[in-house]
Amino acid sequence: MEQFLAFGIVGLSTAAIYAVIGSGLVLTYTTTGVFNFAHGAAGMISAFVYWQLTVGWDWPVPMAIVAVLLVFAPLFGLVFGKALAPTQGLGDAEKLVMTIALLSGLIVLARWIWDPNESRSLTRFFADRPSIDVGPVTITWHQALTMAVAVAVAVGLRILLYRTRTGAEMRATVDDRALAGLTGADPRRANRIAWILGIELAAIGGILIAPTVALDAAQLSLLIVSAYTAAIFGRLRNLPMTFAGAVVVGLLESYLTGYLPQNEYLPGLRLAAPALLLFVALLVFPHGRLRGRDRTLKSVPLPSVNGSVAFAAAVVVLGLMLATMLGEADLITYGAMFAWGMIALSYVPLLGFAGQISLCQLSLAGIGAVAYAHLGPDGQWWALLAAMGIAGIVGAVIAVPALRLSGVYMALATAAFAVVLDRWIFTLPSFELLGVRVALFDQGSISLAGPRLFGLALDSTAEVTVFAAVCLAVVGLAVAALRRSRFGRRLIALRDSEAAYATLGGSLIAARVLVFALAAAIAGLGGALYGMQLRAVAPEQFNLVAGLPIFLIVTIAGLGAVGAGMFTGLVFAGPLNVIPVLWPGLQNLAQVLPSLGGIAFGGGVLREGAIAPMRSEWFPMLRDRIVTPVLVLAILGLWGLRVLDAIDGWQFTFGAVVAVVAGRIWHGARTRSGPADVPVEWWGITRPWTAKDGEVLDRAVATGS
Repeated sequence: MEQFLAFGIVGLSTAAIYAVIGSGLVLTYTTTGVFNFAHGAAGMISAFVYWQLTVGWDWPVPMAIVAVLLVFAPLFGLVFGKALAPTQGLGDAEKLVMTIALLSGLIVLARWIWDPNESRSLTRFFADRPSIDVGPVTITWHQALTMAVAVAVAVGLRILLYRTRTGAEMRATVDDRALAGLTGADPRRANRIAWILGIELAAIGGILIAPTVALDAAQLSLLIVSAYTAAIFGRLRNLPMTFAGAVVVGLLESYLTGYLPQNEYLPGLRLAAPALLLFVALLVFPHGRLRGRDRTLKSVPLPSVNGSVAFAAAVVVLGLMLATMLGEADLITYGAMFAWGMIALSYVPLLGFAGQISLCQLSLAGIGAVAYAHLGPDGQWWALLAAMGIAGIVGAVIAVPALRLSGVYMALATAAFAVVLDRWIFTLPSFELLGVRVALFDQGSISLAGPRLFGLALDSTAEVTVFAAVCLAVVGLAVAALRRSRFGRRLIALRDSEAAYATLGGSLIAARVLVFALAAAIAGLGGALYGMQLRAVAPEQFNLVAGLPIFLIVTIAGLGAVGAGMFTGLVFAGPLNVIPVLWPGLQNLAQVLPSLGGIAFGGGVLREGAIAPMRSEWFPMLRDRIVTPVLVLAILGLWGLRVLDAIDGWQFTFGAVVAVVAGRIWHGARTRSGPADVPVEWWGITRPWTAKDGEVLDRAVATGS
């Protein structure tokens, strides 16, 4: 009994921290309508700053606490509020981009400033004082302080929200922002206060929990999963239920630690328990309509047949170029762009067409890699199809229980699934299931061989690179055909309005399960290709944090654009690898680039996506019957010179860039003409539409000419 009570005290102290962090998350969401995935990262940064002040610079603890909680956290909250304010007018996926960008960026920033290879720890508060004996159990002063802070936060928030004018303004802003403004309230001021308080609570939670765990950027940031679970208990708006949910999570973790049987299969279950509970809570608790959900959605680009074929051919040619110009080591690095592109392409039908948010595509790619490695140890071609099928089945299994979820809730469910795979499933040793021996990563890494096709063994890295390029081209053509098909139009209708889709006779269950399975199969193929390229992969290469940049870059590229897959692969293989080679001191800056792009997207700089302006500015050049053949010949000539070793790789790259820019200038000179040179009916058809065209038409309508 004493042991049971002791674990209960530990669980309650942990629950108090989750309650503090979760209440800040609920406070910002209910007031601003933005679900802050970076809430835990804000607490993590605050914990590192506190460590820097107390341990790194030997500040007294009281002074450091004052500096973090009264200076750093409020300023950080203002920055968060300012950065996330533009997201309130975006759709579900776009709203998540900014907060996920901040989460990923803050983790990279923390690793940049504080070397992750150096061990750091914090002393618990009042560690030098004797523990408090309460009957048969003992409570440390740190645990007592934690629980006291949670009670103070609960009382303080209750008084703020229901006994002050500021609290009334915050609640009124939630109910009706415009009406609250008419009564003299200031909604923007209420939002600023909510962000300051929310980040303040995250900072308090981060400082309190940091002494009990390792100071690791990713681990501290993902502790927010437990706070997410508590917030879901409160349905993202009820603070008392959030505190109750925190108690459930804290006690569950503690009792699993104390009473979980000791064997090789269950240690990861304790780590994955909060994520499992989050998934269950999402399925069990009723959820109201997401506050502020934006239904003004952008149109999905319709790829032409000729354009799709030309793009697929360009992808294959790029694969051939890399295979013939790069050495083995460089091919392992840069040739992986096609595998990354395949994983990213899985987002296009799922998120771009159907509007279903998933944060576990890289985890599904890990399932594909595992399946191919074990089913095709000698590169059997059918193992690739089997890997796609297994990944597709897992995707369907995710979709079925989560059918009634959408938006933020779907993102949380898929993130929880990814965390369960990271912390438990991928760490399992081999086991038997229904008489079948099942092996995953088997607590290590797995090896993958190149495929055997038509009697040929594609063993070398160059051959695997070309094969991956061909796969990406073929699947890209299939996704383009899907967009033009009846089912593709149904998926877009599903994205636009699920209720209208069902009213018109569409099957929500069938559509969502099929698109999840399709996207998972594509991701599974990408994972198998990635494993072939590297020859061996480990579970940490498929975790949730590693998959966040893929989600960011695909969204930045433009949801629904088939070229978003190749765009993502080029970004991963290009700037993220080239910058550290050219300037080793900027390696951390290269890693933070996806996050900076996500922030720029959320801030409105890339609101239309990166591919749209590229299509309008550069693609007309490719339709020029004089410029394009010359440009192709120039690049093929440079390729020939590189194969003959007349030039090196950097000279080839520089020459290709110069040729493309010169072709763009030449095309502009050939087609330079004013609006009057083309009949008005053909503006935007025979030449690109410009803002000046709109002004000319408006003026003509206004004058009646």
